[in-house]
Amino acid sequence: MTTDVTGLHEEFDGERLPPGQRKTERFPVLSKSGTPDWNPETWKFEVWGAVEEPLSFSHEEFAELDSVTQRQDFHCVTGWSKFDCEFTGVTFPHLADLAGVEDDAVHVMFHALDGYTTDLALSDCSREEVMFVHEYDGEPLPADHGGPLRVVTPHKYAYKGAKWVTGVEFLTEPERGYWEKRGYSVTANPWAEERYS
Repeated sequence: MTTDVTGLHEEFDGERLPPGQRKTERFPVLSKSGTPDWNPETWKFEVWGAVEEPLSFSHEEFAELDSVTQRQDFHCVTGWSKFDCEFTGVTFPHLADLAGVEDDAVHVMFHALDGYTTDLALSDCSREEVMFVHEYDGEPLPADHGGPLRVVTPHKYAYKGAKWVTGVEFLTEPERGYWEKRGYSVTANPWAEERYS
């Protein structure tokens, strides 16, 4: 069953296509430094920081976690949006429940295979629409789009959704990720055009 969450723009008092965006049928590929290699035998995904139970999953173990499929829109900070993407993966709240987030956790840092990081307030992550995705349109997520695993954040610009994600760190104080340190918005709300700090 696919859950359609393409109406979430209404929560932000905006049109489906955020201001300054253009709709595209293509799915452009952008990254900071190209597509990294990964090995299914050695790949792992970890959860650590302000949690009761640090977690570590092999590729096979992560694939066995409860997954959902959602139809989402995808908004890139460079000005394009792709509607009706079907993503399958593990929701952030489900993973957080497995780890047991401690009361003093306020922020999240996503870590990726290529050294990329991006941060969000925990309150912005604790939504069913924030997912660790391993399938796109019913197929394994292509490597150039972040496979084997990426984060999607349909209520934020897509640089908040780390490609090739290998872990999530729960923080008791805010920290800045790769683009945030370079002047990109920490909050990244597309309907408010929060592209830069």
